[in-house]
Amino acid sequence: MPDVPGVSGPAELAPRAGLLPALAAVYRAQLSRARVARIPLLFVATFQSVGIMILMRGVVDGGSGARAVVSGSSVLVVAFVALNLLAQYFGHLRASGGLDHYATLPVPPAAVVLGAAGAYASFTVPGTAVTAVVGSALFQLPLSHLWVLVAVIPLAGAALAGLGAACGLLAPRQEVATLLGQLGMSAALLLGVLPAGRLPELIRWARDLLPSTYGVEALARTFDARPDWAAVGLDLAVCAGVGVASLAVATWAYRRAAVR
Repeated sequence: MPDVPGVSGPAELAPRAGLLPALAAVYRAQLSRARVARIPLLFVATFQSVGIMILMRGVVDGGSGARAVVSGSSVLVVAFVALNLLAQYFGHLRASGGLDHYATLPVPPAAVVLGAAGAYASFTVPGTAVTAVVGSALFQLPLSHLWVLVAVIPLAGAALAGLGAACGLLAPRQEVATLLGQLGMSAALLLGVLPAGRLPELIRWARDLLPSTYGVEALARTFDARPDWAAVGLDLAVCAGVGVASLAVATWAYRRAAVR
């Protein structure tokens, strides 16, 4: 290499981007992409949840059953987008070689996973809010405590998005990732919308293992005349803990898939 006046050696590479700036950049990019490509699917998710509540209105009159149907249907919108679509997205990235692009970027792996998960979870806000309001009016439930969705959506979204990302990254083929996403959403539908008191004991145990269950329970408790806020906080704390664990697994799965 010829000598260049004023240059004593090879230039140093730019420093690796920090977690927060990289996370913000990935989040904005993913949110912009999701806003363009996923609006029809968000409409389908919302329409599906509202349709389920209308069907259940003929079976459930009120009480705990109505609270379970409304809260479960609202969180189902989050499951459809954050779990199902994110599993498909990362499965497609892995199958098409798109992970190679992210692997060349000077950003931490956690920023890629958290940015994509946060964007998909944020994308569920309008549909979840509409479903909760429509369901409350349909079953004559109070609207005064729906502000708890401000906590339920990001916490349940983080738990489900981490699970969806892990499924997409660990699945051996894209078709398997799609299947896992569909099965996860079906589990959120069957175990989240149906009242827990009417389920067999074995199914209740399976319901307790589903990350979205605790978001559903937290929202359902707020429809009581006098909500037990300690129990609501505990459900949200469990949901947050599961979210941290599932996002950590998704980050590990990303590192594993990116180096293969």
